[in-house]
Amino acid sequence: MILVFGALLGFASVAFGTYSEHVLKEQVTVEHFRNLMTALRYNQVNSVVITAIGLVLSNGGKLSEIAAFKWSGTLFILGTPLFSFSIYLSISLEIPKLVYLTPIGGMTIMVSWLVLLIAGLMAWKR
Repeated sequence: MILVFGALLGFASVAFGTYSEHVLKEQVTVEHFRNLMTALRYNQVNSVVITAIGLVLSNGGKLSEIAAFKWSGTLFILGTPLFSFSIYLSISLEIPKLVYLTPIGGMTIMVSWLVLLIAGLMAWKR
């Protein structure tokens, strides 16, 4: 299922990137557009990581046996929409209070990376 979410989030990043570039760019401030590009970058990088985790889990192996590895994928899936989509929606729908979710998403993504580090160390010890 992690692989499916990675693909879905990757699709969303390309779709929203296209929408931002061709529609929103002319309608928002330079600062808002810069924020959208930051959200897109995070969305795209995290989608690749989520997809990679999903591929590893679907193929088995040393990492797929470590619970922290699956947890890192799950946390990336939670953090990416909280971070990126809160920015996308706050700007495109003009609901500025949605950005209150952005730091929660950012913290979740940081925890995701730490849990992935722990999974890597656990695999290395085996």
